[in-house]
Amino acid sequence: MVRQVLFVGLGGMMGSIGRYLLSSWIARSAGGSFPYGTLGVNIAGSFVLGLVMALSIERDILGPGARTLLAVGFCGGFTTMSTFSYETLALLREGASMAAAVNMGVTMVACVAGVWLGDVLGRVL
Repeated sequence: MVRQVLFVGLGGMMGSIGRYLLSSWIARSAGGSFPYGTLGVNIAGSFVLGLVMALSIERDILGPGARTLLAVGFCGGFTTMSTFSYETLALLREGASMAAAVNMGVTMVACVAGVWLGDVLGRVL
């Protein structure tokens, strides 16, 4: 268990640093007010998680330690959008397209509402 926690921590640190560097670079390169940096890291993180899960579960190329380091740690630190994307894909693969659509809609609306509520609370405290 301690080893797994260390993998998550190390991967999370690398993912967080990677998110900061890549997001900043994309934002500077693209300019404007649209959050291109966040969009870029969310797409990249989703791609990395899909790749890691395929290489570990489907092809058995990566072992459990590497999967924990990369999928939970790195991708978790890089973006939580990657986990959301993978779980939605899993629903689609299972033929649960309605559940996938609900997951997408509720996640987007609830997360935007959550950040709005946090912003409102933060402004009145």
